[in-house]
Amino acid sequence: MNWTIIQQALPVFARGFELTLWLSLVGIVGSIIVGIIVSLVQYFKVPVLSQILTVYVELARNTPLLIQLFFLYYAFPVIGLKMSAEVCSIIGLIFLGGAYMAEGFTGGFNGVSPSQINSGKALGMNNLQLARYVFFPQGFSLSMPALTANIIFLIKETSIFSVIAIPELTNTALDLIGMYYHSNEYLLMLVIAYAIILIPIILLLTWLERRVRYASFGD
Repeated sequence: MNWTIIQQALPVFARGFELTLWLSLVGIVGSIIVGIIVSLVQYFKVPVLSQILTVYVELARNTPLLIQLFFLYYAFPVIGLKMSAEVCSIIGLIFLGGAYMAEGFTGGFNGVSPSQINSGKALGMNNLQLARYVFFPQGFSLSMPALTANIIFLIKETSIFSVIAIPELTNTALDLIGMYYHSNEYLLMLVIAYAIILIPIILLLTWLERRVRYASFGD
């Protein structure tokens, strides 16, 4: 293990680290937004739109992100929709993540007691009020384990972005190995970089899950 090589590669890995964090953040936030919208539409069974989004969820969850990225990056330019690799990666991550988030939120919403929904309707609440005051706060709490797992899953999925030449962490490591053949050093740096990202996030989400589950915010 040559520590000089590791020190020399730190600036390059730092750039890959920043790009991985940025792509993960945008992709996760977009996935949560899409997931909430899709799950609400499915929960209220909006005609036509609900069926369309069900097809989207099944398509996204049953096709690999690798194929989705290839389709966005190589097939879309054929019909005149050319996007940068970064934009393709974000769209791909949101497309995949939105479906998984939707399933997680739907499970949480369905876990809310029907008696509470019926009580809200008896008080004259419309669908928006029911969502805001009744099943969304409780459903969000119930969906936290799935939300946590999906966030970790999406961060790890950013490693696939290397196939469309995005200089994130995995692509950075592979490029350096290809140029200098120091596999042990660069793979060690790759593992440590992902650990630096994932371990604090796992701890934070685990803490947040406990707080939300027991409604202990503000204590």
